[in-house]
Amino acid sequence: QVQLVESGGGLVQAGGSLRLSCAASGRSLSTYHMGWFRQAPGKDREFVAAINWSGIWRDYEESVKGRFIISTDNAKNTVYLQMNSLKPADTAVYYCAADSSWPVRSGDYWGQGTQVTVSS
Repeated sequence: QVQLVESGGGLVQAGGSLRLSCAASGRSLSTYHMGWFRQAPGKDREFVAAINWSGIWRDYEESVKGRFIISTDNAKNTVYLQMNSLKPADTAVYYCAADSSWPVRSGDYWGQGTQVTVSS
């Protein structure tokens, strides 16, 4: 079992930055591929970014390429999502997921989510 807890969400103006964190407990993240997903009101949950267990491969949804960066700190058992140049369209609840399969398009384990609101 893996427990995931996201933090770092909040309210930010367009053009600003936030860094989301996802802390894991129960098992080492080094055995999982990690992903970030988001769900805006009235929309389906969508893939945002993923990183493989070794940190070598990264995958991004097209609209966040060049703005978001996913990274991991295995010593802290934490995965991060650095979000720059934020837009109102990025407003959503952001979830991290641990997945045993690559590419990450779903998750074996999920966090509870953290709200990101970008004002125009």
